[in-house]
Amino acid sequence: MTSSTSNTAGDARLMPAGPLARVGIIGGGQLGRMMTKKAKQLGCEVHVLDPYPQSPAGMVATYQTVGRFDDAEKIREVVEACDVTTYDIEHIDAEILATLEAEGHVIFPRPALLAIIQDKLLQKEHLVAHDIPTSPFVAVDEPTMADAEAFGFPLVQKARKGGYDGKGVSVIRSKDDIENILHCPSIFEKMVDIEMELAVMVARNAHGEIATYPVTEMEFDARANLLDLLLVPARISDSLADQARAMAADVVTAFDGVGIFGVEMFLNKAGELLINEVAPRPHNSGHYTLDACATCQFEQHIRAILGLPLGATKLWAPATMINLIGEPGSTGAAQIEGMRDALATPGATVHIYGKNECRPFRKMGHITVVDDSMDAALEKAAKLRDLVTFHGADKL
Repeated sequence: MTSSTSNTAGDARLMPAGPLARVGIIGGGQLGRMMTKKAKQLGCEVHVLDPYPQSPAGMVATYQTVGRFDDAEKIREVVEACDVTTYDIEHIDAEILATLEAEGHVIFPRPALLAIIQDKLLQKEHLVAHDIPTSPFVAVDEPTMADAEAFGFPLVQKARKGGYDGKGVSVIRSKDDIENILHCPSIFEKMVDIEMELAVMVARNAHGEIATYPVTEMEFDARANLLDLLLVPARISDSLADQARAMAADVVTAFDGVGIFGVEMFLNKAGELLINEVAPRPHNSGHYTLDACATCQFEQHIRAILGLPLGATKLWAPATMINLIGEPGSTGAAQIEGMRDALATPGATVHIYGKNECRPFRKMGHITVVDDSMDAALEKAAKLRDLVTFHGADKL
């Protein structure tokens, strides 16, 4: 009997049965967890780096290394053990990754891209250099109220580095908001007269193949500037949706991105689209794809970084998504209320992130609702938003 090796040598259609690849993920949060599940579904081994033992991603990964995101030795340990390395968070030492890439290791999105996106000023300058519309801005190294007055109210201040989930962002409407000024290197942005906040998930692989997802409409919880409710497709015209998807694809191409990217944008009251920020990873605004699209953002990311064909992005039906966050005023061991209500709701899918400790406004999970009409999906999501809550066992 002829061996399978001699029959298949050189056949580009054949791939190893397992592992397909060894994938490293720096960051073990909920994004890494969902990425890990899809990577393993495709036959990959997954090696996660996170500071916390039994992180959400570590619980489902093949291996977890416990270490900080600036620990060169631990990062090297993961990268050298894997065929390709990616990340689920931007706050990593990009210089360490650049050194490892220069040694021949494959890291996507590339460290040079990460270094630009980590710095809000460099990110904005990169958009402008590629003629991509964004709101007017100025760099401020040591922000003062005089700087704010000179720039003009109202404005949004963003810390150049370290901002995440609403942190590192401050709204300054007048000189009476002096207590809101962040005392760190920042940018001041003109406040956009917003009609709607939108987002587009874009995938691009190393061959330059691009796939864009439907445009999502986002509503935020003002208490912590966190995404509260997402609707897809966004309630905009087809021509504007086409424009948003094309603009988002241009953004990822401008960054020479490989992987999945969340491109956030504003629609102002004049009907213009402006790019807000870019996330070089799966994004909260793309979680609905797990239950409502032909290929979810997490599988798409794995496909892209492995150089595989990208999957279809078709939306099966109108969908909404609500974030499940820790309730204000409670902390400690996580407890969920309303799970039975969610599971009894037709079209609703519950995703719990495996975080054992609840803190105010911490992302603990999400619920997607898919229905035949947007009105029906919204009605169910509104009810579940009131019924399903996360609490800590202790009160603050």
